Amino acid sequence: MATIKAAILGFGTVGQGIYHILNEKREELKNKLGIELEVAKILVTDASRERVPGTAHLMTTSMDEVLAEPGMQVVFEAIVNEEPAYSYLKRAVEHKCHVITANKVMFAKRGLELQDLAKANGVFVGYEATTAGGVPVIKTMKNILLVNDVSRIQGVLNGTCNYILTKMRAQGWSFETALKEAQGLGYAEADPYNDISGQDAFKKLMILSALAFGEQPDWSDVEVIGIDSISAEQVHEACEKGLRYRHVAEVEKRADGKIIAKVGPQLVDKEHPLYPVDDVFNAVALETNYIGTLTLVGPGAGMYPTASVMVEDYAEIIGKRAGFVVTI
Repeated sequence: MATIKAAILGFGTVGQGIYHILNEKREELKNKLGIELEVAKILVTDASRERVPGTAHLMTTSMDEVLAEPGMQVVFEAIVNEEPAYSYLKRAVEHKCHVITANKVMFAKRGLELQDLAKANGVFVGYEATTAGGVPVIKTMKNILLVNDVSRIQGVLNGTCNYILTKMRAQGWSFETALKEAQGLGYAEADPYNDISGQDAFKKLMILSALAFGEQPDWSDVEVIGIDSISAEQVHEACEKGLRYRHVAEVEKRADGKIIAKVGPQLVDKEHPLYPVDDVFNAVALETNYIGTLTLVGPGAGMYPTASVMVEDYAEIIGKRAGFVVTI
């Protein structure tokens, strides 16, 4: 039986989730794919600290060491920022490794470039985990786009914002109280700027735009508004009118070919597909020419939702190489 060696770049919450799932699903993946998967290297900034028992011998601080591992074929990347993540993945692709990423900041800016490079090197890029966590929006869109055209995308793409707005409506909390609760539960970072400002949702929206339309709008033309200016009184008044605040990221391609996008709070009524989406859930509504409007809903973040879709990307990539489809 063939053995495929894999590396995990970054060993925080998501990286550890990947490691656990690969171990737990090892036999199942072996039976379905006909290969043995071995995590051979884990790239970290500090190799002296063992995050998961039994992984100390796998850890390294050197990307050179990762790529020097004989038989390295798959690289899972779970680093936060654009760099060094892009440089690492570029090197991995040039080394003929498939790459699977959860890095929305990097992929929003460099995704099209990375995919072109992968195509030239005969390898695949998996990026389902960059957008909407455990919601299979990338895979679904790829299938839909084989026949349908997508004209518009609307999404609740940040679970932190959605949780805060839900608690402000359901509990009557202020923005500050809801944010503090979200931080206490681990839904929001100590510095929540990227979430509450709309920047996180914006990056995810740009990834969806690139997939749906093959291009993105000029980033400087996109209005991005957060939720920190919404008061409990505004939420209450909206609720009395049968409306709910949602932090909506949307992009559409107009008849003249121009792509426009915006991110910000919107009031939606009961007929809107994003109306029932509460708490930390994400949702994406796709407007298509044949199917109509399709809405996908699911958990937006966390160790296992994000890590699981990365492992699914891996299974899909290996399945493509072998000429069959795999589901796990």
